[in-house]
Amino acid sequence: MSQFPPKAERLRTRWLGRLPFVEAWDLQRALWETRVNESATDDVLLLLEHPPVYTLGRNGDGSNLLVAQETLAAQGTEFHQVDRGGDITYHGPGQLVGYPIMALSDPKQIVPYVRKLEESLIGALAEFDIDAWSEPGLTGVWTALGKVAAIGVRVSRGVTMHGFSLNVSTDLTAFEAMHPCGITDRSVTSVSELLGRDAFIEELVPVVERHFAGVFGYPVVETQHAAFVRGQGRPRQFVVDQLIEAGTFSGHRHSMEPVLFKGRLMGEPERPDWMKVKADMGADFTEMKKLMRGLELNTVCEEAGCPNIYECWGQGTATIMILGEFCTRACSFCDVKTGKPTGLDLMEPFRVAEAVKAMGLEHAVITSVNRDDLDDGGSDVFAATIREIRRSSPGTSVEVLIPDFKGEPGPLDTVMSEKPEVLNHNTETVLRLQRDVRTAANYGRSLALLARAKRANPTGRTKSGLIVGMGETEEEVLGALDDLHAVGVNIVTIGQYLRPTPRHARIERYVHPDEFARYKAHGEGIGIDRVESGPLVRSSYHAKESAQLETV
Repeated sequence: MSQFPPKAERLRTRWLGRLPFVEAWDLQRALWETRVNESATDDVLLLLEHPPVYTLGRNGDGSNLLVAQETLAAQGTEFHQVDRGGDITYHGPGQLVGYPIMALSDPKQIVPYVRKLEESLIGALAEFDIDAWSEPGLTGVWTALGKVAAIGVRVSRGVTMHGFSLNVSTDLTAFEAMHPCGITDRSVTSVSELLGRDAFIEELVPVVERHFAGVFGYPVVETQHAAFVRGQGRPRQFVVDQLIEAGTFSGHRHSMEPVLFKGRLMGEPERPDWMKVKADMGADFTEMKKLMRGLELNTVCEEAGCPNIYECWGQGTATIMILGEFCTRACSFCDVKTGKPTGLDLMEPFRVAEAVKAMGLEHAVITSVNRDDLDDGGSDVFAATIREIRRSSPGTSVEVLIPDFKGEPGPLDTVMSEKPEVLNHNTETVLRLQRDVRTAANYGRSLALLARAKRANPTGRTKSGLIVGMGETEEEVLGALDDLHAVGVNIVTIGQYLRPTPRHARIERYVHPDEFARYKAHGEGIGIDRVESGPLVRSSYHAKESAQLETV
């Protein structure tokens, strides 16, 4: 390996939507690390929007913040001192933030890199007939009405972090709480103010991407965008919201069920032969069901209608679902009931451990519903369950499939303190479809969680899963595999979406086994240790075999 990673031939650009600053910071650090050690060979441009936050560079002057940090906190605004250059700046709604994670051909030439960032933004603004420029001795992009973009970067071991922020429709009063970038005699402006109309981030993202790639000379660019939601672009209707309004996730049957023709919704393809599953309710299956009912435990195998339930239960394996049967979220692919959870069963970890011991499991998989009603998201129960399994079955490895805990680091730390052999968190679908498929979830948040888990336990395995057949393209799935590998994920599962009921999102296509094989070849080819990819694969399929892999 060379002292610095070589220049990339390909750029991956990702519009992630709104993501809190600290989660984006942790995601950057993970991408930086895999780029530095050359396990990832692409450069990445993260584009996003932050909730309100002030950040101060490593050599910045704290007196340039003109209000007390306690006042900001009371307003719900964060403050962080960070490891970039520059002084104080503000990020918030209506501002397009860009974080390039890229290897510089000459890591000592930081000033020319900054000048190229300015050039790319100036070129993008020119497409909107905005006259902008850089100024000698100052960093950023300037206009007749003031500074429209700030730049603050870090370069370490030849790879960049942090980047730029472009005021699109930002509330400029937020800048009154500081001396922006330490400058006291210049004003700030926004694209909306310069155009004399409301501007949207959606307008700027593709233009900025194009100019960035052109200025830095990337021959290949792979781009994926999250949905642009209210305030970022034109209004849209999302499938999952329509399903919620229709009561799909309430668990009650409706008098107005969608009409099926030969078992299919209108527009759905015919189910191919490779998707047919034989129901084998033999003695082992029956015994497993009796055990779960006797211990009053839920399984995701039943709740989510897994097609592999007969195979897995027949082999004495199951994925136990803790924290109740009601989920506080709704996802358009999932048959777990959405509702208000009732209480918390603190004896559940002991019953789970009893079931694991009774089954004689070598590898136990524990998952849960989302419990956004709990301050800790249910993480204490996850941790207690891991401890009890190890107490009663010390030879059993443990895999936990966790929710995102709303991006809070504390609950994840609670789980990771028990060092599960596998930390699984499903990304579920490609970036473009996240908002259509999942509520209160975020692709960038999922990547940040997986990165944090790997940092907390570098010798443990991280895992994620994707469902296909919901409207994604093959290229998008390949890009998602690249993203998962870039945050250190060791194991990925990819399976076909199967509509649980007529009220759920329709099946857009049945993915051919050859395409699943290409996903496996690509993922393992770029360095993911194991990719389980096939029509009937689910998150816990062959979990024991995957957990026993040697990681590299």
